[in-house]
Amino acid sequence: MAVAQAPEDVKNLFEMYSENGLMNADGLHKFLVEYQKEDETTTDDAQKIIDGSKHLPKNGLHVEAFFRHLFSDTNSPQVSLGVHHDMNAPLSHYFIFTGHNSYLTGNQLNSDCSDVPIINALKRGVRVIELDIWPNSEKDDVHVLHGGTLTAPVTLLKCLSSIKEYAFVSSDFPVIITLEDHLTPDLQAKAANMITETLGDILFTPGPEVFKEFPSVETLKKRIIISTKPPKDYTEAKEDKDKENDSKSDKADDEVATKKAEPHENKPKQKKAPEYKRLIAIHAGKPKGGLDECLEVDPEKVRRLSLSELELEKAAETHGKQIVSYRFTQRNMLRVYPKGIRVDSSNYNPMIAWLHGAQMVAFNMQGCDKHLWLMHGMFKANGQCGYVKKPDFLLNTNEIFDPEVKYSEKTILKVTVYLGEGWYYDFDHTHFDSYSPPDFYVKVGIAGVPADKQMTKSKIVEDSWVPSWNQEFEFHLTMPQLALLRIKVHEYDMSKKDDFAGQTCLPISEIRSGIRAVPLMDKKGDKYNNVKLLMRFEFTNPP
Repeated sequence: MAVAQAPEDVKNLFEMYSENGLMNADGLHKFLVEYQKEDETTTDDAQKIIDGSKHLPKNGLHVEAFFRHLFSDTNSPQVSLGVHHDMNAPLSHYFIFTGHNSYLTGNQLNSDCSDVPIINALKRGVRVIELDIWPNSEKDDVHVLHGGTLTAPVTLLKCLSSIKEYAFVSSDFPVIITLEDHLTPDLQAKAANMITETLGDILFTPGPEVFKEFPSVETLKKRIIISTKPPKDYTEAKEDKDKENDSKSDKADDEVATKKAEPHENKPKQKKAPEYKRLIAIHAGKPKGGLDECLEVDPEKVRRLSLSELELEKAAETHGKQIVSYRFTQRNMLRVYPKGIRVDSSNYNPMIAWLHGAQMVAFNMQGCDKHLWLMHGMFKANGQCGYVKKPDFLLNTNEIFDPEVKYSEKTILKVTVYLGEGWYYDFDHTHFDSYSPPDFYVKVGIAGVPADKQMTKSKIVEDSWVPSWNQEFEFHLTMPQLALLRIKVHEYDMSKKDDFAGQTCLPISEIRSGIRAVPLMDKKGDKYNNVKLLMRFEFTNPP
């Protein structure tokens, strides 16, 4: 089994900052400040690194110990600042980690509904949980399920209990429950009682007035917020349903009819449930008319609008500037959800939604596709708290941002991929090839505005569990504030599709300069125990 050897760049840096074959605390401190750009590091910090080294002697690092420090988990590629964005702005000023049909364990047609995927999402930092609530078969209780499908239901009470227990295990910032409501008024009242009794004091209940501006994220810490359409009189709702199928669905204008509401029994004497309406902090709904009406900004109140990914694409073509520049997404919430034909629980490219200021880009978290990796990458930022402050160019009321325009370059990112290791320990030795070691290559690229989008590929290193590439890639970025660095490793296969061997996605705004150890994730976004890359990141100004 081959062992990773220090690249020439690492050996040269060691020679530069060491004396007589040893790098003492002063030399290591100088390296960390000058080359790694760790300006806050002290000599005492450098000494702690030396003291923690498993290699002898303890008065300094030899070249192998220096290399092993650079390739250790403590040398992360991302800044460790915790929550460092301004959290005192209104909710509408943030991208929010958002789930779609959060209760589904698998596909959209016949998988089980459960609280387990809700728990997993909250543990990962998701802040918006979607529940589709329906009457049970006896019409006396509330179930959560994907209507019009074969999905097995779970009770609303079980989902609420799990949300309360796990809401703040990964982040103190607010959890929003979006309800897609298919209930009669009597069951709305029952749901309201469940919500208030289960969530108790952590439930945020607004006053009688509709918000003119959303509260700040900071003031909503450790609170759970309800968002749905305000209920109508029962007879009014039924009349609306006769006119259009989607009066009771937040998403039913999509092209698939799996979300259509079931017809209710005709009980014209029933009235709306006031206790249910009082719980709604973020009012949802789609005004009658076209996109112009949907995107109107009311100075007296704010609301949430939902569009399918297809509707957003069309809206971006015809009303793109209006979505961003006429303050719709600066004041109001825009939620985007997958088109109905994604029955396999796949996802869409979130960038178009983020570039138009959409706060809630709803994803199927149980999947394992490349678009979900982008979602994970976005919300690694800001201490992984589930809220990322939008870039200023999406909040500027004086200058119109157009994603299709190529703006001037802001920075150049140079990425060097040195080598990788860990596959030998994390994979079966015949996983990639039955008779020889793997043939690995790396893909490195950018996801962001169209002008920044790019993907490059390294050479293939044959027959090695510890591949060494030593290749540099250069990316010219116009909007680094909204760019993500994509890294994927594959094993070349001549006779069939290349094998997946790890991936990660990092927010450009939080990548640390210098030589870093980059841990890789599996398809679901869970970290491998040992697989990682040694890489260098260098930011320079454009000429």
